Amino acid sequence: MKNARLGDLEVSRIGLGAMTMAGTYTSEGVLDNAESIRTIHRALDLGVTHIDTAEIYGPFLSEEIVGQAVKGRRDQVRIATKFGLVSHSGGGPGVIDSSPANVRTAVEGSLRRLGTDHIDLYYQHRVDPNVPIEETAGAVADLIREGKVLHFGLSEASPETIRRAHTVQPLSALQTEYSLWTRDVEAEILPLLRELGIGFVPYSPLGHGLLTGQIRSVDDFADDDWRKTNPRFTGENFTRNLAIVDTVKEIGAEIGASPAQTALAWILTRGDDIAPIPGTRRVSRVEENTAADGIGLTADQLERLGDLEPAAGERHDEANMASIDR
Repeated sequence: MKNARLGDLEVSRIGLGAMTMAGTYTSEGVLDNAESIRTIHRALDLGVTHIDTAEIYGPFLSEEIVGQAVKGRRDQVRIATKFGLVSHSGGGPGVIDSSPANVRTAVEGSLRRLGTDHIDLYYQHRVDPNVPIEETAGAVADLIREGKVLHFGLSEASPETIRRAHTVQPLSALQTEYSLWTRDVEAEILPLLRELGIGFVPYSPLGHGLLTGQIRSVDDFADDDWRKTNPRFTGENFTRNLAIVDTVKEIGAEIGASPAQTALAWILTRGDDIAPIPGTRRVSRVEENTAADGIGLTADQLERLGDLEPAAGERHDEANMASIDR
């Protein structure tokens, strides 16, 4: 598989997101940790060198699974994880806390669960409005000097925050949602990242599963699936957004690719500093996703995909949008 560059960190240009391995879209009772581990092993066999997780996923379960899966194969993979959505001073999971003390507590827990002595890419998961970004960046800089972290990243950060953090500790990557139905970053974020030499890691490159072409009704979702409250999956928005999927399916049929492969192939044309992390916990899906590395799109097909209407509806519900630094 070809590689992408996130600052001076080199990773496979298609990675693996481990969020769903902790039950983000389904109840924990139906999870199969053994299958998740097989999925990670298969990804490594196929040339994936970039696995993304976070302490909040589970919480902690995703990191534990990744740690088990990479045991004995640590030198084959670059592990990215995130801090800041678990307060270790009593607030617990879901409480934003990027204070230096919390960062240091968080990294020790992540290192232990991942079974490693260093984290290749350590992200602030969400910007903490109560802690200056300079303090958080300084705390990560200390961890880098100690060798516990190799590279620093931010997730869902505004241009101003990116610039401020980068002056304290150079950033290797920004992680934010990006796909054929979420292209907000193209206006300001991507140009800034390229100005500063920061790589870009799109999460949800398959539109929370919609761009796989497998979802035609939200009635198939489990009752606790958070997509049932996502504005893009509700009412008329959902109906309108299915039209995006139909075009992706049409173009995929022209080149013998699945909708997911087509959507990923489009992202891969956006630059060699972009490394999407489609998430799955199934071997078949990781095989399908990684095959997008070898798929080409014609100029006409790229134009048709580029002309797609933006998705209808906000990309998160009101509460989650409120936590995003804008």
